[in-house]
Parts: sequence; structure tokens; C-alpha cells
Amino acid sequence: MAIAEQIKIVEVGPRDGLQNETAVSVDAKVTLIEALADAGVSYIESASFVSPKWVPQMADSTAVMEKVNRRSGVTYAGLTPNLKGFEAAVEANMDEVAVFGAASEAFTQKNINCSIDESLERFKPVIAAAKDKGIPVRGYVSCVLGCPYQGEVPIDNVVKVAKALYDMGCYEVSLGDTIGVGTPLKAQKMLAAVAEQVPMEKLALHFHNTYGQALANIMACLPLGVATIDSAVAGLGGCPYAKGASGNVATEDVVYMLNGMGVETGIDLNKLIAAGAGICEHLSHGPRSQVAIAELAKRGE
Repeated sequence: MAIAEQIKIVEVGPRDGLQNETAVSVDAKVTLIEALADAGVSYIESASFVSPKWVPQMADSTAVMEKVNRRSGVTYAGLTPNLKGFEAAVEANMDEVAVFGAASEAFTQKNINCSIDESLERFKPVIAAAKDKGIPVRGYVSCVLGCPYQGEVPIDNVVKVAKALYDMGCYEVSLGDTIGVGTPLKAQKMLAAVAEQVPMEKLALHFHNTYGQALANIMACLPLGVATIDSAVAGLGGCPYAKGASGNVATEDVVYMLNGMGVETGIDLNKLIAAGAGICEHLSHGPRSQVAIAELAKRGE
């Protein structure tokens, strides 16, 4: 199969990125989300409706969404782990919601105190409620290429969880290398196995760059026909399981690579770099995007 001519970028910086960074103000988050939309990003994961006890950085999600000047043609999505979170997302007028499972039994037990099967049962009422309201649901599978607690994760587990989410009604399933330990051929083999059970056009990649492998892993998977990639502007996110690790693959790096391959994303790279530099002024570090670092240095910024 040939590489897709157009790739949809799912920008996860304002949610998955910032939830693993030091807390920033509502206004800084709003500015980031609006700058991303202005750069041509058509899907922005903007909020997380989880207990503030567990993710204090996301406690202001409702306030953020109240202030964002929404752009037509842009999807603003929120993470909803349970019905309470879903109801808050509806109140905040989110366009889409996402649920989050894991392919690792050890990770599921440590994170939410239950088995994989039990975790999937918990999503059913959320997906049913979303269906009633006509709100699309995206599904995440974390630890698809390794787990901080059990190490290797069987591909069969990844396939099982991805298929379960798809069968439950998730219109798209994002495959997450949560700790960034994957390597290209493993990533390709994992995606190929999942694509036997879930249509390729319903799958997305969500690769972290902890070990510097994310772009190589994406590149290995593109010839299989995957056409949706999750990434975070400025490489926001870190990794709570690996001290000092970089976060999600940087959107700037993905867009630069795809531009060089003649693949369309609809994103203005210069505006994207500016959006990342802007949020990094509120954090204790500069961008973790190699492209942004190089371009900003070239401009003397």
C-alpha cells in the first residue's frame, strides 16, 4: 500500500502534553489552542475531564473551553474517562470525546485498579451516552509497544483492546506507545496485526519520543496506509514513567517530515513553530522539537 497523500494531524499538546508539564494559566492554554487553529490544525485535543485530584493540570478545562474563540472547521475534543467526565464535556460543548484503555494488564491495574476487561466495561456507558447525543468517541490504547511495569506487551493484547474499542463504537482507535520504547519494525508489525481486525482508515498512531524513535516508527508505519497521526506541538508532555524523558513526538517535526515527502497536512509550519514557542515561554524549558530549535536558532530567537 502506498503512503497516504494527505495525513490528518491530531494535536494533543493542550491535553496530553500539558497534563505532564508544570501547570500554566487558563489564558496561556487558550492562546495555545487559538494559535494552533490559526496554524491550520483541524483537530485539537483541548481538554481533559478527569478528577482534578489525579490530574490537577487539567482542573481548569471547563474555564479554558469557555474562553476559546472557536474556529469553524476545527474539532475541539476532550478526554472523558467516565460518565461524570462525559457530562462535564457535554457542558463544555466539546465536539468529540475520547476514552482511554491500555493493552497492558499491569498498567491497567496500577492506573485504575482493575483488569483490562473491567476497564473496557467502564467505557460502555460513556459510549452509549455519547451515541445518544450524537457525539463521536475516539478510543486510545496505551502501552502498545511496551509497559513501564511489565515490559513487553503481547501484540494479541493490543489487537484485543483496539478491536473491543472499535466494536463498542469508537470511530477511530489511536495506538499509543506511551513510554516511547518502540522501534520501527516492532511498530510496523503491531500496526499490521491490529489492521487485520480494525480497518486501517480507523487507526491512528500516537508515538512518544522518549528514546528518540518516534519519527522512525511513524515512517515505518506510513507505507501500511495509516493516515492519522497524533502529535504535540513543541514535543510537550514528558513522561511520568521516565524521568527527564521528552514527551509526545513534536508536531513540528512530523509536519516538516511530511512536507519533505510531499504529503499534505494543511498546517502552516511557521505558525506552528510560533505556537509552540509561545507556550514554552510559560514552561521551564524551550521547545523539544528539533525542527523548532533549528528554525528559531536560524532566526536568532
